[in-house]
Amino acid sequence: MKKHSARVAPLSACNSPVLTLTKVEGEERPREPPGPAEAQAQAGTEAGGRTSRQRWTCSQELLRKVFWGVAVVFCVCASWAGSTQLARLTFKTFDAPFTLTWFATNWNFLFFPLYYAGHVCKSTEKQSVKQRYRECCRFFGDNGLTLKVFFTKAAPFGVLWTLTNYLYLHAIKKINATDVSVLFCCNKAFVFLLSWIVLRDRFMGVRIVAAILAIAGIVMMTYADGFHSHSVIGIALVVGSASMSALYKVLFKLLLGSAKFGEAALFLSILGVFNILFITCIPVILYFTRVEYWNSFDDIPWGNLCGFSILLLTFNIVLNFGIAVTYPTLMSLGIVLSVPVNAVVDHYTSQIVFNGVRVIAIIIIGLGFLLLLLPEEWDVWLIKLLTRLKVRKKEETTESSGDLGTGPQSRSRRARPSFAR
Repeated sequence: MKKHSARVAPLSACNSPVLTLTKVEGEERPREPPGPAEAQAQAGTEAGGRTSRQRWTCSQELLRKVFWGVAVVFCVCASWAGSTQLARLTFKTFDAPFTLTWFATNWNFLFFPLYYAGHVCKSTEKQSVKQRYRECCRFFGDNGLTLKVFFTKAAPFGVLWTLTNYLYLHAIKKINATDVSVLFCCNKAFVFLLSWIVLRDRFMGVRIVAAILAIAGIVMMTYADGFHSHSVIGIALVVGSASMSALYKVLFKLLLGSAKFGEAALFLSILGVFNILFITCIPVILYFTRVEYWNSFDDIPWGNLCGFSILLLTFNIVLNFGIAVTYPTLMSLGIVLSVPVNAVVDHYTSQIVFNGVRVIAIIIIGLGFLLLLLPEEWDVWLIKLLTRLKVRKKEETTESSGDLGTGPQSRSRRARPSFAR
């Protein structure tokens, strides 16, 4: 079969965006430019395809983040509730909250090694441990991690970390785990108040309401047990723990700002090193003064201590690095969801009484916590959503009225006979 050679169009025609070549019966010839209607339909089809692909990509990304969010919420809830309950169980045979705090904080040393292992597995540009360490040390300044920086920017946070965990664990000895976990949720309200005062953060009325609800919940929780000295001390300890946690977060933002994943891992490992070097003497003193005393090392429930440390390490890893796969709000939900988990466990394992005052206090503190999760622009988003719903409703009303108005006329036109020949 004889082939016809394709004619080469002039240069000006070749540069024309509307002139293309198409094969018809073995011959290539210029195709006529599409008409306005055809071009519009073609453009609409391409735009529709792009839009559908973008929507599919966005929906996949959203589903992935939601899936990981559910997994992160489950991990945060399980690790926080599990560590609280395991600490309560440990104190039945090993009454040493500060020693338990010291032992669990030593595990912070594993943060940077675990981060580096993840870096080696995931990163395309692999660095040596020394290179990665030096790069992360820039977080502390141009000179890196010096002795002065260690004592001025790391040591105070090590003290706050130890106080937060010790007061929390000591409170578990005084009151039940449900009250401890729900009262610790007030730390988010304390963070807002301190940020507003110290960091000059934006004033938000809804967060002031949340802070008031948190304070009201604390008072009601104290009243739930009739202001007994044992419960009052326990509530004071856990409120002190929440305050130390809030001070830690605000000071970190004030002195160090925000940190990347590697910098955060190095910082937490440094806290573990500080704990080993400078806090070790305190459990030794408490042991020899018989404040926290045990007969022999065989009496120590090593399984409970290691289990508590692993759960607390998991909680801190997920809370600090979970933002890489999901939204921060979902991670915070895991903390408040640990309250009903602790309540169910306490109901079957202890003699807790869920009277009306305690239940209302739990609900009030939980509501305040959820209000603090609202983003800063939540009111703008709410107004936009209501406006969209109002416009859509108006459009639907207009369309329905238009259908009712044109329907009978079109039917009468179709039914009317034509006498024209």
